[in-house]
Amino acid sequence: MARLIRAGLIQASVGEDLQGDPNKIKKSMIDKHLALIEEAASKGVEVLCLQELFYGPYFPAEQDRRWYELVEPIPEGPTTRLMQDIAKKHQMVMVVPIYEEELTGVYYNTAAVIDADGKFLGKYRKTHLPHLPPGFWEKFYFRPGNLGYPVFSTRVGKIGVYICYDRHFPEGARALGLNGAEIVFNPSATVAGLSDHLWHLEQPAHAVANGYYVGAINRVGHEKPWDIGEFYGMSYCCDPRGQIIAQAARDRDEVLVADLDLDIIREVRDTWQFFRDRRPDTYQELVNP
Repeated sequence: MARLIRAGLIQASVGEDLQGDPNKIKKSMIDKHLALIEEAASKGVEVLCLQELFYGPYFPAEQDRRWYELVEPIPEGPTTRLMQDIAKKHQMVMVVPIYEEELTGVYYNTAAVIDADGKFLGKYRKTHLPHLPPGFWEKFYFRPGNLGYPVFSTRVGKIGVYICYDRHFPEGARALGLNGAEIVFNPSATVAGLSDHLWHLEQPAHAVANGYYVGAINRVGHEKPWDIGEFYGMSYCCDPRGQIIAQAARDRDEVLVADLDLDIIREVRDTWQFFRDRRPDTYQELVNP
């Protein structure tokens, strides 16, 4: 019998005055996502991923300490606890990107992974941080991740997480495959003109090179007053052959749903023996400074 699971991705716009109270924006975005999560549940979604920094704007568009107000610990913080309750209610595995506080002044761009029974399984911290114009000032807000490339055994399968800018680095994508990932989710915030051409190239290539599914999420809309560009949505799922099997719209909030047959992973890996034919003994130069 095929191992079929239903995956969901949520892309959403902010629609708030971004010069206002960060905590008001946070509450509004959580409320919006709770409605979208309900929609995903009504569609039978079994594993769901939210967008990068889902409960706020993409605030690294500016450098302002007021956004530090959005940090919270994981898993002790209120958002993780809330999503644990939601996951248990809907019997849904969830990947929840959160601005994490490890201790005062030490913050990470993180995703919590929650199993379908509401159990917190662990977290992934974004490894590669951009710090470049026009408005991707992430090193002002985050430390680079230090938890490696974990894979989480969930009710629906083995899940890995890569966050936004990470996707430009194939090394971590390979590590997730070698660590057993069957699905890799990449919650993102990326704008037209900078990366839309790469959006449909890199992650299908990771899927092919490593024989797993990829769920790629991007937010939508223009976030003013910064307006560093259009967050162009187009979230998608692609299969281990690199084929995009479901894609969201460019310009609206959406719950994208795709049915994934995890048995295809074995079929693809038995055909393309990339893991068998690797030559790690020749790759030392890749990790030299």
